[in-house]
Amino acid sequence: MPVSPRAALILVSTVALASCQTHEISVAGTRTSPSTTNPVVPTEEGRLSPAITAADFAARLRRISSDEFDGRKPGTAGEHATTAWIQAQFESIGLKPGNAGHWLQAVPMVEASVIDADALELRVAASGAEQRYAYRKDIIVGALAANPTVDIAGSDIVFAGYGVDAPDYRWNDYADIDVRGKTVIVLANDPGWGNHDQTLFKGRALTYYGRWTYKLEEAARKGAAACLIVHDTDAAGYPWSVVVNSWSGGQQSLPVEEDPEPRVAAGGWITSDAARRLFAQAGVDFDALKQSADLRGFHSRPLAAKLSLAFHSRITRSSSDNVLGLLPGSTHPDEVVVYSAHWDHFGRDPALPGHQIYNGAIDNGTGVAALLEIAEAFARQQPPPQRSVLFLADTLEEASLLGSRYYVAHPAFPLARTIADINIDALPIMGPTHDIAVISWGQSDLDEWIRRAAADQGRNVVPDDAADKGFFFRSDQLNFARHGVPVLYARSGLNLVNGGEEAGRRAYADYTEHRYHKPGDVYDPQWDFRGVVDDVNAFYAVGRQLAADAPFPQWKTGADFHRPRQRAVEGQPEPHSP
Repeated sequence: MPVSPRAALILVSTVALASCQTHEISVAGTRTSPSTTNPVVPTEEGRLSPAITAADFAARLRRISSDEFDGRKPGTAGEHATTAWIQAQFESIGLKPGNAGHWLQAVPMVEASVIDADALELRVAASGAEQRYAYRKDIIVGALAANPTVDIAGSDIVFAGYGVDAPDYRWNDYADIDVRGKTVIVLANDPGWGNHDQTLFKGRALTYYGRWTYKLEEAARKGAAACLIVHDTDAAGYPWSVVVNSWSGGQQSLPVEEDPEPRVAAGGWITSDAARRLFAQAGVDFDALKQSADLRGFHSRPLAAKLSLAFHSRITRSSSDNVLGLLPGSTHPDEVVVYSAHWDHFGRDPALPGHQIYNGAIDNGTGVAALLEIAEAFARQQPPPQRSVLFLADTLEEASLLGSRYYVAHPAFPLARTIADINIDALPIMGPTHDIAVISWGQSDLDEWIRRAAADQGRNVVPDDAADKGFFFRSDQLNFARHGVPVLYARSGLNLVNGGEEAGRRAYADYTEHRYHKPGDVYDPQWDFRGVVDDVNAFYAVGRQLAADAPFPQWKTGADFHRPRQRAVEGQPEPHSP
């Protein structure tokens, strides 16, 4: 899951004040501000209340991010413990099985794990000499086509700019060049990012063409054998350590029968320093060529070098489960509001010294805890919701959003009868804030719904100020949006009641460097839960209104998506899509 400075995904203990013991949010969306700031005492097992409270939220968060679940990695014993616990929570709340009478929805997956990864090297020959690039230090790659053996020998190398073919923006980095069977090296983000050209694509706001997933997909569609994305922390939105931690384990994908789109045999990332060495080896100034890629009229350039890469992978076919809990509507049970939150994380890494478990407290223990708190509130609500409410705890978000991708292809309710998706991912825990940051801002009528909920709490709504990082395209609501369902994706902003934006931005930087996608993302009993409970209550307030026979929210004029969906080709951007 992504991190955003305005959305403050990240904000953990460096600025967190000790939290209140009795803080509670009313279901109407207002908030109270208790004067005490004693640490929250999590509610004892079996004594949870119907209200959305800090103590209940803390109890659920502490449990889901405990070592008991071993980092919640799909396909492991940690998964089975996690999904069983979520199902038991749904049952105790009083929900019904949400998948045609079943609690679970099996998502088929193929996992490719590089064998002897530390010995893997990429070799580049140029000018009669050969250089080697080391796994983790210089490159990170996987067998994206899930073949047990990758053997690329003497492949031609092409620098393909940003690796974009976007007719709607009149841009094609692959024009007039054949990359079939070759290795393409591409830049992160969109054309125009490097030279700050606001006239290209959407200026600083990242489009789907800037996503790393798109670049690998497009290279495969063009017939490339391999694709390497040049990592730049600013362009990607996260440091190299996040890439390494996310890619070092097994790489999951949907099986070919679910996702028949072409895939490169090998794909991954290369550091900027390694790219400079590689280009220099071929007699090319990487930085100069990189600058030219931001200009209209850029032409992809073959390099006078050959690339070789050989490795073996262990291929495992299995499945991982989405967990679905349903509260049927009283008068319109065929219409549904969806709340989604992914449960998966990265498991454990036995090679690490000390603490080896990726507990994922913020990412996304907070989302699961919020999902359960909101489900509890709906189940006790009077009058009950007129429309059905589906609580989707999905898997494989950390693997390119595969769990939600599978769900929208096999929905429990027709997507045309799905009112909205409210996605909850990596909520900040940093105390109360003056604002809510809406990452999905500007797309649909749901902007006004969350604005009203925030106003009831005395808070403002602000758009995400890191649109260049493309956080909208990095969580599960994307798959609902691409199928035409309006979405809400929001969380506390950075403007802290105690410390303001300066303190929020410090916390953002600290979390990104030390905890995001690292074993350091653990539950902290000293957290101040007031702000996160405000967020949870705001999400409940929006969903409560949507479930009460309100008009279907619509996409705004000029939005990137449409209801009903205009194109049915999975994996392709919408006509005006990011």
